[in-house]
Amino acid sequence: MTFFETLALFGQHLRYLCQKELITIFKDPRMQFMLVMPVIIQGFIFGYAANYNLDRVPYAVVDESHSSSSRDYLARFSGTTSFELKAVLGNTSELGDLITSGDVIIAIVIPQDFEDVLSRGGTAPVQVIADGRNSSIAGIATGYVSQITAAWNESRRGSAGPITIESRTWYNPNQITRWNFLPGLIAMISFVQVIFLAGLSIAREREQGTFEQLLVTPLSPLEILIGKAMPPMLIGFAQSAMLYLIARYWFAVPFAGSLGTLTVIILVFMLSSTGIGLSISAVSRNMQQVLVYVLVLMIPMVLLSGIATPVRNMPEFLQIITYADPMRFAVDAVKRVYLEGAGLAAIWRDLVPMFLIAAVTMPIAAWLFRHRTV
Repeated sequence: MTFFETLALFGQHLRYLCQKELITIFKDPRMQFMLVMPVIIQGFIFGYAANYNLDRVPYAVVDESHSSSSRDYLARFSGTTSFELKAVLGNTSELGDLITSGDVIIAIVIPQDFEDVLSRGGTAPVQVIADGRNSSIAGIATGYVSQITAAWNESRRGSAGPITIESRTWYNPNQITRWNFLPGLIAMISFVQVIFLAGLSIAREREQGTFEQLLVTPLSPLEILIGKAMPPMLIGFAQSAMLYLIARYWFAVPFAGSLGTLTVIILVFMLSSTGIGLSISAVSRNMQQVLVYVLVLMIPMVLLSGIATPVRNMPEFLQIITYADPMRFAVDAVKRVYLEGAGLAAIWRDLVPMFLIAAVTMPIAAWLFRHRTV
């Protein structure tokens, strides 16, 4: 056989083998799902949710000057689509609730002697207070203010003194990025592990052939379900504790809240995450199916949680979907407790959705468990 005949035979063998493998892959409905759905879901989620652009920056104004100059300056903000005025306040003491609740990202404070200083040719300071719980967004919003201020100064060159920006960032004075991400990771990493471990729990028993042995024990289905739920929760809680220690003592991110409040948040979050994981496990026949379902759900849930980009930046239909994502509320609650020092009275609105998700997913998992075993 010549070299070219050998090469042709080699190519023919490869073609037949590739055809066989492709037919095997595409004949399996589970493989079709795994090949198509993650691409579609993640493509749309990344396209819509991973958005650092601030189209409508919610802001508040404290105008203590009430002068023509201050009104002209503030008109530059209302005249652009980059900003959305949420409140006009009488003094800075009213800013606390607006920034803490996330209703505004920045506040513009104009001092009482604003016009007098400008008319004398002096430099008038304008204070910009930003919410530093997301340092990237705070930096971008402050940059927008600086651009508008520079344009206003340019338009009045020679007629009056300039404006300078004095920036203050609440909860993260130096806008250090890790102050934003590390508290959020306390929730995110444990979520990934819990949903994965809980998802594998029942499916592993089925695949290893020990599920029937478990059923003939004196344990009831409810006891088995609870027993399957507790280990992932304990592991997730331990991982959250480790991340808390790393953030606080290694990276020196100051902790302003209560450990008791943080513990309550993590436990409720673990419960809702375990309910999702057990529901996945109950409908999966083997560990491969669990991996597919977890892959399809996990990345969109992380993106929709707001840990990287604000939920308010997402399209409205995605913001509605985030209400089914317990990680959204866990990330918000952990950050508020960690950076603000918020108590249970301030973050109870984040606990309620997580309780509801657990109240829905746990009974579903129990029903599926009984349905598949009886």
